[in-house]
Amino acid sequence: MRRSPSTSGEVLRLVREEGVSTRAELGRLTGLSRPAVAARVNELIAHGLLVERADGASTGGRPPARLAFNAAGGAVLVANLGRSRGQAAVCDLAGALIVQADVDLPADLSPGAVLPRLLDRWSELLGKAGQSPATVRGAGLAVPDPVGLTPEAWDGVEVGPLVAERFDVPVLLDNDVNAAALGEHRTRFADLADLLFVKVSTGIGGGLIMGGRIQRGALGAAGEIGHVPVPGAEESPCRCGNLGCLEAIAGGAALLARSGARDLAELSERARAGDPAVVGLVRDAGRRLGEVIATAVNLLNPAVVVLGGDLTGAYEPLIAGVREVVYRRATALATGRLRIEPSRLGDTAGLIGCAVMTLDHLLAPETVDAALTTAPS
Repeated sequence: MRRSPSTSGEVLRLVREEGVSTRAELGRLTGLSRPAVAARVNELIAHGLLVERADGASTGGRPPARLAFNAAGGAVLVANLGRSRGQAAVCDLAGALIVQADVDLPADLSPGAVLPRLLDRWSELLGKAGQSPATVRGAGLAVPDPVGLTPEAWDGVEVGPLVAERFDVPVLLDNDVNAAALGEHRTRFADLADLLFVKVSTGIGGGLIMGGRIQRGALGAAGEIGHVPVPGAEESPCRCGNLGCLEAIAGGAALLARSGARDLAELSERARAGDPAVVGLVRDAGRRLGEVIATAVNLLNPAVVVLGGDLTGAYEPLIAGVREVVYRRATALATGRLRIEPSRLGDTAGLIGCAVMTLDHLLAPETVDAALTTAPS
């Protein structure tokens, strides 16, 4: 049950999420007295979270001051790290990307090897954005591994203390597929409550949003559709240690081994150029992927399936194969309004998703109230 919207954090929520723009309206909605509203608004202004401008519509006399969320009141650091490529960015408090760049990932993808490079890149980007480290309010990080029940740990290593050596701010962590699902949902499909995002790159993974919220499962292992066994692949070894996984026959690494392409960019280019062998290979991978997605559609009934990752550079044969099987194998009810679409955000989806999860935490009423309580006067 939602508590009465009377704290400073709840006042910020009313302005930021519901568009309340005057002190008088805040008083009507919260039941707070004028001095109490003024105290909360002034506190939020002092901490850079609200701004007030004298440009409200006048009904006679002096126009009322208009309140607005201050997106420029701080910065958030985000990074989207895959198995072969990574990106970092600085965002404002509305989640808009201010500046971004690639991160040079080492062969060793352990936190101890990756984080020093990432921290250096974040420092460089802050300089390019004209921001100082003091403006940073939080950091969000997407990594190429499940994060389990400890969202601050990557591969058993607590990330927060390592980041705090450079930036003493809260750090949020999730896997890269969940972050991309959040980014796609918030940017393109916010009007849909149920979305399945499937990343097809070197490996295959899924991110699931149900009821507007990311679903991680009991142990943080939800979405591992790349490790669903598929018929006819029983002898194909997978990196997970099992045999016959979808990823072992339809993931990017498997397609590279069969096509002779150097990397997924070359494979995608050959598919776009109409190389019949590669087009057939990618379309067949789409069909195998479609077999697993059809089961997910029957079980979960998403409104949209979004395909992302490096292999969507070969989007036409891949998505054609997926659609062919899903619309044939899933039930008519589940596919009646189902959309199957490619990602249009690319790597940006993961960066936006990191900003979403970080800002949803930082700007939650209880987090804001706690921060204001502990902030120096």
